[in-house]
Amino acid sequence: MRERWLYAWALGSVSFGGASLLIPLYIVQLGASTVQLGVLAASAAVIGAPGAILFGRLANRVSNRRPMVLLTLATVAGTLAAIPLLPSIAAVIVANAALWLVVASVAPVLTMLVVDDAPESAWSERIGLLNKYQGYGWAGGLVLGTVWPLVGSRLVGAGAVTRALFWVLALCAGAGVLGAARSLPRPDPSDHVTSERKVRKVARLLSESRRGIKGSTFAFAPNRLYWTTRGLHPSRLVDRLDSALATYLTAAVLFFTGFAAFWAPLPLFLTDTGFDSGQVFALYLASSLASAVLYERAGAYASRYDIRLLQSGALAVRGLLFPGIVLVAGLGAVTVEFGAAGVGLAAIGLTWAVIAVVGTAIVTRLAPSSARGEVLGIHTALGAVAGGIGGVLGGWAATFGYTVAFGVAGGLVVLGAVLVLSLRALSERRTTAGTAANAP
Repeated sequence: MRERWLYAWALGSVSFGGASLLIPLYIVQLGASTVQLGVLAASAAVIGAPGAILFGRLANRVSNRRPMVLLTLATVAGTLAAIPLLPSIAAVIVANAALWLVVASVAPVLTMLVVDDAPESAWSERIGLLNKYQGYGWAGGLVLGTVWPLVGSRLVGAGAVTRALFWVLALCAGAGVLGAARSLPRPDPSDHVTSERKVRKVARLLSESRRGIKGSTFAFAPNRLYWTTRGLHPSRLVDRLDSALATYLTAAVLFFTGFAAFWAPLPLFLTDTGFDSGQVFALYLASSLASAVLYERAGAYASRYDIRLLQSGALAVRGLLFPGIVLVAGLGAVTVEFGAAGVGLAAIGLTWAVIAVVGTAIVTRLAPSSARGEVLGIHTALGAVAGGIGGVLGGWAATFGYTVAFGVAGGLVVLGAVLVLSLRALSERRTTAGTAANAP
């Protein structure tokens, strides 16, 4: 079966999903400060961006991309196995940056593998399959983290349960190496996606495809960053950015920064509230699942309703929910707090589904047709940069208290919502399009 290797990649993705939260929780156990958590999140976002671009360009020049995938899974397995043995928080932060460098870097290679040996008419389906298997794997990692404290404490003892989970995730990545080595395709080098027309098509398909389950809590998208920046020439865009588009991109920087500022100190806040690691994993899973469930419906909403009001409304709700999470710490019983936190994070996940889908629609509508792909690249790149800035900002702000940190994060998102709301041109263009569609 041609897609058999995707099962191996899904198994490897279990390790990515689990590591995305296990590493922050681990350094919290080691005594990390909120600033160190911010640096952990920021370094992962910042280093992944150039890695995806450079590795993707390298992959487009080699005849055999299989070793890149195998090397990624093997590196993830080795890194996860080594992290519990590292002597300091700083060393774990460096290892985490290396981990996400290789994971981000291989993302474009996977897209090349799924489209290279398929006719263009099947590209959308193949990219959807890749997202589906990656999403299942990522969710599996969060599920594993949720149940492991119950199972692992009986197998290895409560004192070693966190370190043992690293080794379980490393085994998943190692099993992924073995499976991928046997099943990875060997596309003909002559079929490689090299022409600008094909690159633009892949970028468009990625922009239109579902974000996958990880998008709610790990929004950096290295795959989109690579494909949408392949033909990016910023100097050519200066004259094409009208005031509405420039305003929306400014708003995007603000709310992406706010998103990262919220997620960076959240693991320490949840731990300080009294939740154990399994409960924290469950809360992140609730957010991710809620986001994944709404993606398809959000696309229907974007085509039916005013996208200016949809986007600004979703941003405003999310901005208010960020500081609202602090209220769970004052509800008394841990079980009540856990239920309230689950509802709050699920609601935050729902807002991300709307923001991600409608955001692409807004950029597509505002960008001139001749530069649409380049503007999408700018939008994705700004998200990566804002993720790095927001991680550091959130960690630093949390030194003054979680209310301050989540208030700053929410304030940035609400400010972005105000800017989006000011873009009346979005509503006017929708009205014009609707009038044209109804004309005899």
